[in-house]
Amino acid sequence: MKNQQCILITGGAGFIGSALVRYLLQSTDVKIVNVDALTYAGNLESLAGVDQYPNYQFEQVDICDAAAVQRLFRDYQPDAVMHLAAESHVDRSIDGPAAFIQTNIVGTYTLLEAAREYWKTLPEAPRQRFLFHHISTDEVYGSLPASGFFLESSPYQPNSPYSASKAASDHLVRAWHHTYGLPVLLTNCSNNYGPYQFPEKLIPLMILNALEGKPLPVYGKGENIRDWLYVEDHVKALTEVLRKGKVGETYNIGGNNEKTNLEVVKTVCALLDELVPDSPYRPHASLITYVKDRPGHDKRYAIDASKIKNDLGWQPEETFESGLRKTVQWYLEHKEWCRHVQDGSYQRERLGTNT
Repeated sequence: MKNQQCILITGGAGFIGSALVRYLLQSTDVKIVNVDALTYAGNLESLAGVDQYPNYQFEQVDICDAAAVQRLFRDYQPDAVMHLAAESHVDRSIDGPAAFIQTNIVGTYTLLEAAREYWKTLPEAPRQRFLFHHISTDEVYGSLPASGFFLESSPYQPNSPYSASKAASDHLVRAWHHTYGLPVLLTNCSNNYGPYQFPEKLIPLMILNALEGKPLPVYGKGENIRDWLYVEDHVKALTEVLRKGKVGETYNIGGNNEKTNLEVVKTVCALLDELVPDSPYRPHASLITYVKDRPGHDKRYAIDASKIKNDLGWQPEETFESGLRKTVQWYLEHKEWCRHVQDGSYQRERLGTNT
């Protein structure tokens, strides 16, 4: 009889995935199988030291490779899948949508089929325990006006190749549940931030550019609004959903921290002014540069997270201010990690303009 719950985590070398792996490995009650193709945003340096855990295993596998994915299920006999592997950057999806279609849609289909075939063969007890947890984004819902919030029942209205590919993957997961009975859970989260985030995303991009005195590019007037969620709060929510969520249900996960992009950038600058008082680029806000908006830029996202709070007892622990301070301090203390990431193909150039 197995003493540990075996969880297969796809995308476990990415930003959110690596945070989830690090969090779950605090418990000896789980065995983690980290499945990642190690594309540009997958970085095993984000998991330094975890391979010393006896309950951790890494597999470099592309989720679009059906034979390799089927082998994983045969070899590890997982009790649950937490599916985070995805192409996840809107601007990259504008420049090259094909990779998003392949990974986010075809990859999810491939994983679902392997999970279904495996699940069907299980004896009754492990069959009843098995769960497929699909981790998605609030961007599938489209753009909000000045008021209102995304609910689990909100209609899907994706506006970018990225969000359309994630919406398609969500629909596949629902279909595999309703058609085949595969026991699934779905979560849609707001914008994550925190340590180990790849520097194409807004907050780490602003931190690293400011430290080098480079322009801080802000789209349009910086008025687009996002709900910000500290990554460690997110992975705690994911864990609660896996443990206590109702099969077939969707749970929206938000940070209750609506901020305009300009507010975010100015707050980063103010923290750097405080934490790096000898910087020659103070005040760092003087580096803000307004650039042409990206195509189809959604105006506002905001999540109503009352369902996960009421049903599962989860709510974020970090305010935006406390989480952002931790994030800026982390990047200041981990310049070696940043340098190694930047040695790759991404050099903080602007993406999403080749339309």
